[in-house]
Amino acid sequence: MKVNLYFRLLIVLYCLLSAALIQCFAQTGEAATPAKPLSAEKGLFDSDEILQITIKGNVRDLLRDRVAEPKYFPMELLYPKEDGTQMVIPVQVRTRGYFRRMKENCYYPPLMIDFPKEGPHLSSIFKDQKKTKLVVPCKGEEYVVREWLTYKLYNVITPNSFRARLVKVILDDVTKGKTTDPFYGILLEEEKQMAKRNNMVAVDPKIQPEQTQIEPFLSMAVFQYLIGNTDWSIQYLQNIKLIAPDSLSTPITVPYDFDHAGIVNAPYAHPAEELLMTSIRQRRYRGYCMPDLKSFDSIIAKYNSLKNDIYNVYTSCTLLDAKYIKSTTQFLDDFYKTINNSKAWRNDFAYPCDQSGTGNIVIKGLRED
Repeated sequence: MKVNLYFRLLIVLYCLLSAALIQCFAQTGEAATPAKPLSAEKGLFDSDEILQITIKGNVRDLLRDRVAEPKYFPMELLYPKEDGTQMVIPVQVRTRGYFRRMKENCYYPPLMIDFPKEGPHLSSIFKDQKKTKLVVPCKGEEYVVREWLTYKLYNVITPNSFRARLVKVILDDVTKGKTTDPFYGILLEEEKQMAKRNNMVAVDPKIQPEQTQIEPFLSMAVFQYLIGNTDWSIQYLQNIKLIAPDSLSTPITVPYDFDHAGIVNAPYAHPAEELLMTSIRQRRYRGYCMPDLKSFDSIIAKYNSLKNDIYNVYTSCTLLDAKYIKSTTQFLDDFYKTINNSKAWRNDFAYPCDQSGTGNIVIKGLRED
């Protein structure tokens, strides 16, 4: 009897202990599993879907502030999230630029959006952004779309390029109780973010174009020739940023701001008077003098290998009208006709060596921040 009682007690203790252990492991498992974080959306530049954003606040005074040193205005940036809710982010916004900031040149000035260090945006598509440039229409929405495609075009050429996101912008002026109809804009990747994505750092030395990495420079200069853009210079960092593996390495040139390019063909864009050009649709190679033109062989081969992808940027875009697609295709045809004619491209790319021409003129320009 005592033996049976002993075994019964052992069985009871075993069951109690087992239940306790199961409960303990269950509780331990719950405690060890961290609470699920707020679902983070894709990054701002991980999609080409057109994003609608609203800038809400004292929009009237913001757009009127076109002085040399504009101030920041507290605003809210709103956009619809993937789950159907609306994200509201407190931001600071100011006007920026030079040419496009002048009221006599453009109806809307370009904007700079600064994000807070902490807040709900850290789980949003803006989670990686500290400050972002917003390009808005100067003289028509269609030119914003065209400039956006020029950024996409350079993305085809090299990852050492700025990413751009096409957006629909609504301005909600709380002082007047009025909101604008949506219009196209471009959100641009931040310089440091672009450099980091390429495992580099942003640098700002005062250098000559010959002091940059040769192959990337030639590829960039030929791209500027392709799109018909002369509004850039290395010496003054006019619409050019520099990145490098470190602060002591030879930098790589990265272009931006293409609204004066012939491929965009904005009505307000004109070549600098010093260049003695008749139109922005006239191509002018603005690299430095290279007596040995063999270095262009690999660059031309690169552009020929990317020909279908380059044309596809425009022929596949449903936001363009048929007339512009046709004229741009012809503009690209002229480029490829030139680079596949040895005499023609050698004549054009050797132009900076002509001391009687304007190939050595440096464009100081009107630097935009």
